[in-house]
Amino acid sequence: MSIVDSMLAGLALVANFESFLALGAGVAIGVIGGAIPGLSATMAVALTLPFTFAMSPITGILLLLGVYKGGVFGGSIPAILIKTPGSPASSATVIDGYPMAENGQAGKALGMALWASCTADLISNLSLILFAGWLASFALSFGPPEFFALILFSLTIIAGVSGDSLLKGALSAMLGLMLATVGLDLVYGTNRFTFGNPNMMGGLNFIAVLIGLFAIPEIIAMVWNPKAHDGNTRSLGRNWVTFQDYRKCFRSIVRGSFIGVFLGSIPGIGAAPSAFLSYSEARRKSPNRENFGKGEIEGVAASEAGNNGVAGATLIPLLALGVPGDVITAIIMGAFMVHGLQPGPMMFVLNVDIIYGLFIGLIVSSVFLFAIGSIAIRGFKYVADIPRGVLLPAVLVLCIFGVYAVNNNLFDVGVMFAMGWVGFVMLRYEVPAAPFLIAFILGPLLEDNFRQAMLMSGSNPVILFRGPITWFFWALTTITVVAIARAGLRASRGSVLAGDPK
Repeated sequence: MSIVDSMLAGLALVANFESFLALGAGVAIGVIGGAIPGLSATMAVALTLPFTFAMSPITGILLLLGVYKGGVFGGSIPAILIKTPGSPASSATVIDGYPMAENGQAGKALGMALWASCTADLISNLSLILFAGWLASFALSFGPPEFFALILFSLTIIAGVSGDSLLKGALSAMLGLMLATVGLDLVYGTNRFTFGNPNMMGGLNFIAVLIGLFAIPEIIAMVWNPKAHDGNTRSLGRNWVTFQDYRKCFRSIVRGSFIGVFLGSIPGIGAAPSAFLSYSEARRKSPNRENFGKGEIEGVAASEAGNNGVAGATLIPLLALGVPGDVITAIIMGAFMVHGLQPGPMMFVLNVDIIYGLFIGLIVSSVFLFAIGSIAIRGFKYVADIPRGVLLPAVLVLCIFGVYAVNNNLFDVGVMFAMGWVGFVMLRYEVPAAPFLIAFILGPLLEDNFRQAMLMSGSNPVILFRGPITWFFWALTTITVVAIARAGLRASRGSVLAGDPK
């Protein structure tokens, strides 16, 4: 099938009212979820996921992608107005956004955040369309040994989402791998860690684990410390962003967008490091570098370009290789699986119409983001003032409904609450949840490909090193592990020196 035929097939899937409504609703849900302090883009996507089960695959996935896109921008609204980032990705936006709000230029800062976000989102989407197909065609030559080496390398991305402590990240990942083994062994059909409970024979429900790990701990934390997200909302002021401001910041926006695309296409890095790197590059090359941190509009533009440039690029490894680029794409991968779709190179052969339908939808999402974001900027005050007594019960009801609706099984609701308390303990002790989720998803894929490779070779491990593709991923894994070990040694040596009384 030619590219033109594929585009027409994709257009036939999405050129209807239902798809555009889902995309627009998704962006609106994401912006609101990102703008409410205490919620986040991750939580918004997790809560929306169960509502996609009754939809067609393309409509459900477009809804989730809209939530993702809207959530990344939405986090900048409270970051600028009340100095509380709606998500970690918006942390860099606070540096110059809040000082601008204090100077009566909140409207200008939010306008620039929106323009930069939409520009970066468009560049990121175009990069996905250009590179995902090429990468998938290369990946079609993969067999079980190649996929095993790729997934083993992908597990090293856990270091990139482990925060300050690699040890805590490794413990989180080990717990994820352990819980992924619960259920029937697919090769021999034996029970593993089911404890005689038939509800556990199919393994722990992915949606229950996901919502339990990300949504419930936030609810418990808000009940535990109700005033943690309180703040004073600044007025928007009379100054609004102009095309002259946009043109002045355009170079920083494009640079930040490509930084986001590059870092987003590497699984596990995420939007926050991209935003800070984009900000530091803008500061380094700007003639107004002394004004950065005091209310420089270019700093807001660079930060938002960096974090939004990641949003489309994280789908490159997901669609081309079947490896989630970050936590949110891991949740979206779950949506693909629920609808009987397996992201990866074969999807470009078997479901090319869905792939190109998603590409078209993503381009349209940039237009929706600009329109809905413009309205959200003016309406944030009402979102920020939602009483906790209304917000918490509503989110909790959505969690319970969403998990129960998957299998109509109360056991899954129990799993959700159990994982919620596990997630809350992890939150309290600063153990990152992202390594858990990535290991929980990739663990079964690693095991299945390893065992298939062993069956192919008669249990000869040499097959895991066949050909240049496996050598390439083994080399990457080795380099990554050595780099992580060296960084850990350097950090421990620095802490020892810092604590030296001399």
